[in-house]
Amino acid sequence: MDLVVLGILGGVGAIGFYMAWNIGANDVANSMATAVGARAITHRQAVLIAGVLTFLGAVLVGSNVTETIKGNIVDPCQIADAHILMLGFVASLLAASVFVTLATWREMPISTTHSIIGALVGFGIVAGGTTCINWGKLAEVAASWVLSPLVGCVLAFFVFKIIVKLIFSKQDPVEAAKIVGPGIIGVTVCIIVISLLTKTNLGMMIGVTNLFLVFGIAIGFGVCFTVLSAVPFRRIQSRHPDDYETVELLFRKLQIGTSCFVAFSHGANDVANAIGPVAGILSLTSTGSLNPLESTPTVLLALGGIGIALGAMTWGHKVMKTVGGRITSLTNTRGFSVDFGAATTVLLASILGLPISTSHTVVGAVIGVGLAKGLAAIDLSVIKKIIYSWLLTVPLAAGLSAIFFILLRMI
Repeated sequence: MDLVVLGILGGVGAIGFYMAWNIGANDVANSMATAVGARAITHRQAVLIAGVLTFLGAVLVGSNVTETIKGNIVDPCQIADAHILMLGFVASLLAASVFVTLATWREMPISTTHSIIGALVGFGIVAGGTTCINWGKLAEVAASWVLSPLVGCVLAFFVFKIIVKLIFSKQDPVEAAKIVGPGIIGVTVCIIVISLLTKTNLGMMIGVTNLFLVFGIAIGFGVCFTVLSAVPFRRIQSRHPDDYETVELLFRKLQIGTSCFVAFSHGANDVANAIGPVAGILSLTSTGSLNPLESTPTVLLALGGIGIALGAMTWGHKVMKTVGGRITSLTNTRGFSVDFGAATTVLLASILGLPISTSHTVVGAVIGVGLAKGLAAIDLSVIKKIIYSWLLTVPLAAGLSAIFFILLRMI
């Protein structure tokens, strides 16, 4: 590999790393904002935990969505020139990165997924016309953007309602929590294990690829954690019959676990926004063609994971303020419901290879919990600003990418 190619890959890797940093800076709010808003953990603890777990999610589960971003939005067969494709991927990364930086500065939780896909569409239309865009796949992805906040909203709403029904409405809520809590932990662990082993690098490394075996292992882990967690739960004593504070303290610990769940799922899905185009450029420089089905090197997933982790640790506090405290007030039980609903939705999408918006899903889940208290519990002015930023993301990222692509092609 000559020095020119190495220089190109180094430059592209740096841009991809910058995009990953932006993802960490903007989307870390999605994983840890509810825990901070409900005072389960501090800002410093939040960004440290989010950084580590987004890195692990990127490396262990991130390959599925990366393949979608790399070669299933813009059809490489319609753009024969590999040089044009490389310029387009670079323009897309630059455009998405700049847009996300501006949004983070304004403390708006936009979708980095929308940004990179909008940027890819912008360069694709300029480079090869509308025929080079895989509109079927784009429609599938766009449908997931609409469905993900709705699914997150519904899941969070019903999880919180179940907690109210099974715990808070009982005569002794602490005793009810001692019964329900271990079951909640078991279900959460079961979902996490399924996400870790289904169509992932980890599943292939340990030789677990059969779906029935995956479910069997997950159920086994879920039952074990249910039984083990029942022991410390039994030691908890209520201070008075209506001891809701102790219940919230129990869910504070549970919420830390589910926030970690969201952080992991965020790394699994959103690393593709930075690494997908980089993987495409690597494929073009090494083989001269773009193969969407080619596996993404683990080193690239690790590069994206490190970038996301650093973004979370350095600038992640800005958007966290909006999601964690400005949409609706959060207690630990409400924060737990948000995290559980959002993380389950995002991990299922990652397994299916759908690049959904973590931002949309978490905001949808926060709204769902707010609605469980009534419409008056939600700050509609904040919701309005967030939705405006969502609607503008794709067209602005596409336009910016088209401009960058034209300028790069002129150089």
